[in-house]
Parts: sequence; C-alpha cells; structure tokens
Amino acid sequence: MGSIVSGAEAAALVRALPGVDAVGLEARAAGLATRSVKKASKAQAIDLAISMIDLTTLEGADTPGKVRSLAAKAVRPDGDAPSTAAVCVYPAMVAVAAEALEGSGVKVASVATGFPAGQVPLDLRLADTEAAVRAGADEIDMVISRGAFLAGDLERVFHEIKAVKAAAGEARLKVILETGELVTYDDVRRASWLAMHAGADFIKTSTGKVGVNATLPVTLLMMQAVRDFRALTGRQVGVKPAGGIRTTKDAIKYLVCVNETLGDDWLSNEWFRFGASSLLNDLLMQRQKLTTGHYSGPDYVTVD
Repeated sequence: MGSIVSGAEAAALVRALPGVDAVGLEARAAGLATRSVKKASKAQAIDLAISMIDLTTLEGADTPGKVRSLAAKAVRPDGDAPSTAAVCVYPAMVAVAAEALEGSGVKVASVATGFPAGQVPLDLRLADTEAAVRAGADEIDMVISRGAFLAGDLERVFHEIKAVKAAAGEARLKVILETGELVTYDDVRRASWLAMHAGADFIKTSTGKVGVNATLPVTLLMMQAVRDFRALTGRQVGVKPAGGIRTTKDAIKYLVCVNETLGDDWLSNEWFRFGASSLLNDLLMQRQKLTTGHYSGPDYVTVD
C-alpha cells in the first residue's frame, strides 16, 4: 500500500493541510523533554541510540583514511556496544566506505543530489545518485529544492523527489527538508507530506550545514506527519533528525518523543535515525559511566 498520486494531486493535498498549532506543538515537545529515564532504561536507551546513528563525515577535507577510520568506529564503537546504523559520506567516498563496511551490516549512506544546496540541474543530481548507488550506497540522502518549494512550485519538488527515488533503485531514499530554511511549522508539515507522497522512505530535518538544524518541536511535527501518513495510506516512513544533536541527554529526549508519538513500530534503526558526528562519543562516555561508575579520560574516544 502507499500513496499513489500525481504531482498536481499531491500539491492540492498539501495545500489543503490545516495550519499547525504552534503553541500546542511546542508545549507538547517541552513536556516530552522533561520526562526522566531510570538507570536501567537509560542503558537500553543509550544502546538503542548508538544503533540509530548515521555516523557522518561531510567535509571537503575528507580522505579515504578518515572514512576507513570512521567505518571501523561505526562497526565496533567500543567493547560490546552495538554498531551504528550507517556511515554517511559524499558520493566520492562511497566506494571507500562500501569496501570498509562490507559484511558488517552497517549501511553506506550518501548525500547525493548536489548536497547541501541542491542548486544543480536535475540531470546532474540524478547522475550523482546513480553513481553513488553503483559505488555501493545502500541509502541516498537527497536535498529538496527549497527555493522551488518556497516559491510555491510544489509539483516541481514532487517530480524531482520521484525522479531521485527512481534513480536510487533499491537504495532507500531519505529526503532532507532543510527545515531551518523552511522557517514555519506549516511549511515543514507541507514539505513532509509532499516528500512522503512522492515516495520518500525517510524524511530528514536538515543538512547540518545551516544555522538552524534539528529541533525537538520540528521533529515532533514530522513524527506526527509520518504517523498520520501511515494511518491514511498504510505505508510507513522513517524520520531522521540531523544536526546539533550532540549529547546523550538530547538523544534520549528524541527517543522519548518517538516512543510517545509513534510507539514501538518506529523504535529501531529501520525507521528512526540520528544524523550525527559527535553524538556517538558522548553516548560511549555515558555508557562507560553507567558500567564502571566513573567517566574515562578525554582520550577514551576517538576524535572524528
């Protein structure tokens, strides 16, 4: 089952969505953020969060050696800690990551489609996607054309997402909304539904390359969208907050939000991810504290 609509139908459905109750949304997010987690549950939450991380390096100075090191850390973060969900790299580094992760179960994700701005012609974005998949990408993280969306050209955005989904083939497609540039909750809701109607397997908050990245209220709004989309269409879509989630405390707030809003069906790395680079280090430090009763020195975890 799923949403099978045309671009015009999707645009009409999205424009007809009701406005967001901003006060209610922020109050709900603030309330969930205050929930406490007991020690036994915290240990489980830390391991779950580790397993949900897309360990990410997206720098112009990325080298094969850095990617191999990151892949090794993703597979075996520390002792008996679980592996992360994926390693996320630029298309040029996909082959290196795929070789390093072969047989590990850790996925290779690639930010294709002219990341982070997406300001390149569609044919180049599709070629970027196809090349990443050929090189071994299991997942594609694409950026939408925010300018087209904000100008009201929803059909163009819909068709571009569908085209990238087709180019990705068997790879799962995460659609980055860049919510910090969409600004309003109403536009975040519209973009979420548009992406899902167009075939997104995940909706993702941010590139991590702008001033405002993932926030709990925005992610809660996107969780409500995937919940309601499944109720309407029968198709489940994942959620990935990315950018600015650096501490165990932050990660647990998001997991509480998943549990309370979406339930067990989304509490796995099949349907929820964290886009992060530094979060893993803090989770490992807190994990050791729970195990041994004390924090390790500053050189306990690698600096990525």
